[in-house]
Amino acid sequence: MSKISRYQRGAALAVAALGLAAGTPALAQTTPAKGVGINPANIDNSVQPCDNFFQYANGSWLKNNPVPAAESRWGSFNELADRNYATQKSILEELSRNAATAKVGSNAQKVGDFYASAMDTVAIEKAGLTYLKPYLDRIMALKTLPEMQAFLADPKAHAGSVWFNSGVGQDEKISTRYAVQFYQGGLTLPDRDYYLKEDARSKNIRAAYQTYLMSTFTRLGDTQAQATEHAAAVMRLETKLAKASKSRVDLRDPQANYHKMTVAQATKEFPNLNMPLLLKQNHLGTAKEVIVGQPEFLKEVSNLLAAEPLADQRQYLRFHLVSSVASALPQAYGDDAFKFSQVLSGAKQQQPRWKRMLRATDGALGEAFGQLYVDKAFSPAAKTRAKEMIENLRKAYAERIMATDWMSAATKKEALVKLNAFAVKIGYPDKWKDYSKMTIGRKSALQNVLAARTWAAEDNLSKFGKPIDRTEWGMTPPTVNAYYNPPMNEIVFPAGILQPPFYDPKADDAVNYGGIGAVIGHEMTHGFDDQGRQYDSKGNLRDWWTKEDGEKFNTKAAMVGKQYDAFMPLDSVHVNGKLTMGENLADIGGLTIAYQAFQKTAEAKSTQSIDGFTPDQRFFLAWAQIWRTNIRPEAARQQVQTDPHSPAQFRTNGPLMNMPEFYKAFGCKPTDKMERPTADQARIW
Repeated sequence: MSKISRYQRGAALAVAALGLAAGTPALAQTTPAKGVGINPANIDNSVQPCDNFFQYANGSWLKNNPVPAAESRWGSFNELADRNYATQKSILEELSRNAATAKVGSNAQKVGDFYASAMDTVAIEKAGLTYLKPYLDRIMALKTLPEMQAFLADPKAHAGSVWFNSGVGQDEKISTRYAVQFYQGGLTLPDRDYYLKEDARSKNIRAAYQTYLMSTFTRLGDTQAQATEHAAAVMRLETKLAKASKSRVDLRDPQANYHKMTVAQATKEFPNLNMPLLLKQNHLGTAKEVIVGQPEFLKEVSNLLAAEPLADQRQYLRFHLVSSVASALPQAYGDDAFKFSQVLSGAKQQQPRWKRMLRATDGALGEAFGQLYVDKAFSPAAKTRAKEMIENLRKAYAERIMATDWMSAATKKEALVKLNAFAVKIGYPDKWKDYSKMTIGRKSALQNVLAARTWAAEDNLSKFGKPIDRTEWGMTPPTVNAYYNPPMNEIVFPAGILQPPFYDPKADDAVNYGGIGAVIGHEMTHGFDDQGRQYDSKGNLRDWWTKEDGEKFNTKAAMVGKQYDAFMPLDSVHVNGKLTMGENLADIGGLTIAYQAFQKTAEAKSTQSIDGFTPDQRFFLAWAQIWRTNIRPEAARQQVQTDPHSPAQFRTNGPLMNMPEFYKAFGCKPTDKMERPTADQARIW
């Protein structure tokens, strides 16, 4: 997002905008006030708001803001992220200059040296594979299954994400405990279907991946013939993993992806993982049980480890190691990775190195870096105001729950308990992570990447056996995003998103409720979407609904799924209503709750227009303008296939098509394209 600018608006433009909304309620003011937070210049007055509100609210912006060459999409999120990047870059450059004089072991020294070493391309080129060679040599020395098992069990082997994913996390059915968990993984392409589908685009992506594999192996010193053979081996192994993997839709069922078993059972089920050794080497030897997300996948991995030639397995490990640290290797490795990513994203050129390394620093030392960011970019007053809005929305949500005509009193009571139990995190953690055990220096970017990876793994593993850390954050402070965490039953809003256009202390209530208010409502609704509703007020995966209410919910949710299935961002490409179900429900619910909370404000009750728009119209314009986005066709196709969020135009229009309040605000008629008959409107809350 860009910083919201102040602007002047001519009376003629204001009248033209109002004239397009046939039947729009009359405005009390003849001379509109000047507003902050909505840019009327973004509006395309050639489009009827009730035909395509996304295009109406953003059409001029979309026309004047094509996707930059180094991006796959461009919108308000990107503009705000870029503004945050500018602040972060100035912090990092200052720390890099002063790292030599900073106290050794301090956060300032570590952040400064991590970024400086990542930006020192001369030193990276000179080092070549020097610092990676010991790890590559260890892989190539693996000759037997026991040696492979010992390698996979070693947290300092730095193999990258291979075969499967594992770690320590909350037990979703006993949310007061940490548990050892195993999940499917090990793929390079974005989704299992990229390996399996036979359409032309999928085949083209696989061909590009083969080229990337061959380039990497050639750079590692293989002959062309060897590189071809090794690339084929990696593709063959990953295709087997893909066939054993669940689809993204199937992964959305939390009950079907929870399988608790004893260590003895897991050892018997997956004999070639050597579970006892794996647990022991990761300081988890006292674990009596493990949770396996996808047992059939882990069975396939166990079979592959014993049945597949170790020579092929070594190439799989070799590639994953190199590709996971490509940014810290000579430029040619990163160039190869980007060339492949272009086929997926459509980006025309690589992002500048400073931006990529800034994100790497944020990933490695996010809270050390984040402390410095919030000092410059986030005020205590902003945190206080955000908290007030959250409580206003919580009250509005309670009212909506009580007003539902389809939910029984028993389920309503449980829903209110859960709503009132939501933990709220705003801006930044109350307790920052301790990076004292991470050693970072100026000499080697690669060694720093591996040191950060080791620290993160050890930090995660160290949780086992301890009380749940409810102060922990899943995003860093500068992140332009927000989330709901079901086992924690918490809603979290980093400082990065609490800025214009989502939130602007200078803007009127309509803008803030249509922006950050809808975001807050969105995260709250995740607690009651098709997945989140399966967790109780304490974060336990437990069915607290009556049977009848659950069936009614599913019927309403199915209506939403059918609506979004019909949306087509590209010719012959449909949104997947099942994959995007949770986010669509959260968008619809979030906007509904935000609107109800906004109606309690003095501004909403007034008839005063700003820039020629009523309070309700400004609320809906704020909603639409935060989703303004241009996207490349390649990226749009990938989003539809892999992203649980619907494309921006449907995130805007989909909820509005289910809101009579929107129809009234803009005077929509039954003949307009966005208006649905009441029976076809889908709104749960």
